[in-house]
Amino acid sequence: MPQSKEIFLADSKSGTKGSKQTDFQLVRVKNTWCRIKKDETIHDAENEIVVSQAKISETVSDGEVSWTVETPIYLCYKVVETRGLLDPSNKTLLYGHIRDPKELERALHNKEAQRRFIVIDKTVDDLYGTAVREYFEANLVQCKILSLTTTEETKSMDLVLDILQEVQIFGIDRRAEPIIAIGGGACLDIVGLAASLYRRRTPYIRVPTTLLSYVDASVGAKNGVNFLQCKNKLGSYVPPVATFLDRAFLKTVPRQHISNGLGEILKMALMKHKGLFDLLKSHGKFLLDTKFQSHSGLVDHGDAALKTTRIAIETMLEELAPNLWEDDLNRLVDFGHLISPELEMRVLPTLMHGEAVNIDMAFMTYLSHVKGFLSDSEKAHIIQCMVALELPVWHKKCTWHLIKKALTERLKHSAGHMRMPLPTGLGTADIFNDISEETLERAYILWTSECKNTSAEA
Repeated sequence: MPQSKEIFLADSKSGTKGSKQTDFQLVRVKNTWCRIKKDETIHDAENEIVVSQAKISETVSDGEVSWTVETPIYLCYKVVETRGLLDPSNKTLLYGHIRDPKELERALHNKEAQRRFIVIDKTVDDLYGTAVREYFEANLVQCKILSLTTTEETKSMDLVLDILQEVQIFGIDRRAEPIIAIGGGACLDIVGLAASLYRRRTPYIRVPTTLLSYVDASVGAKNGVNFLQCKNKLGSYVPPVATFLDRAFLKTVPRQHISNGLGEILKMALMKHKGLFDLLKSHGKFLLDTKFQSHSGLVDHGDAALKTTRIAIETMLEELAPNLWEDDLNRLVDFGHLISPELEMRVLPTLMHGEAVNIDMAFMTYLSHVKGFLSDSEKAHIIQCMVALELPVWHKKCTWHLIKKALTERLKHSAGHMRMPLPTGLGTADIFNDISEETLERAYILWTSECKNTSAEA
């Protein structure tokens, strides 16, 4: 940001014996960046001087010179819950990502034709394609709509490259014309990765249409595709400029897919929000029956749908925002994601993502019980809630061999530590590295004996 015309930076030198380190600040004068020692003063009465938060330190030692660059990366993205997103009078889809009021004012009064490149999941296109096309037509937007089958089976670099070829043919302004992804989590992951690669980073917008993507894929920064039969092995950390949420899309989602999304919501409830867990226990069937549509006239339930999604999103953002690049590998949001990637890829397309996550969470609930963190009563409450939400709690393919293989992969993924999130109560959790194989096996035997006949996969 603009600073004073005169800048004095205090000197700071350090280093090991026999070496000399000099720290530099970076400043811009008349569109040219230069490094300035911290003991130098800049006098410039005519030009604006900008000081960067980036720093360079130079170390000279035994004839060698090294430079260390420290530069912050600034990210800002919006998550907007709205109504009537595809109503032509609602301008959110076109301009809701713009944060600067002056820029927004210019965009709203811009007479030039707008252009957008849209990728929409084929199933969503069959349901909402007409409304999407009418929205952009009514707003005089020239658009290219690419309708694709986006599933875990098609979630690959080949599909990313197909999208990028179409983007190149259509041609977009790399700043003013964000790519729009409309679909479930697989669609948002694929398009996000494509946008992060095109011209090294092109802005994009997420419009989730399933409950799982509404509360999970839509609010973070990760994108990815499957590779060599490994889930999300290739990817990037580039968030959208905005995510636009409209629960009206959930009206047409099959009941099993609503249940699938509830698995991710339950994850956040168990990790950090007992109030959310109580909401799911009290209103779970209602949420399944109504597909998260608001029914404020029903006194017994109030607006349980709105409360549930908002708490789920808020708790997820609390965990993701401080650690978007996963610099810290101790992450509560990994609960349910230690075994499930291996299981999910092994049985495709038998299980959906949230279902595989819930099976993982059910096993981890038993592990937490065996470790003495959960009482019999708490364990029973959790499993009963999962069953009431119509989520599987066991699967015949989740064998002891698969669990050991998945946890071995976890060690590789987490820099040699298990970093295992476990509930330590209803709505509280911690991360553990000291779980023995003997404890894991005891939990597996107990879990199998009690849950094998509870799930449809028995």
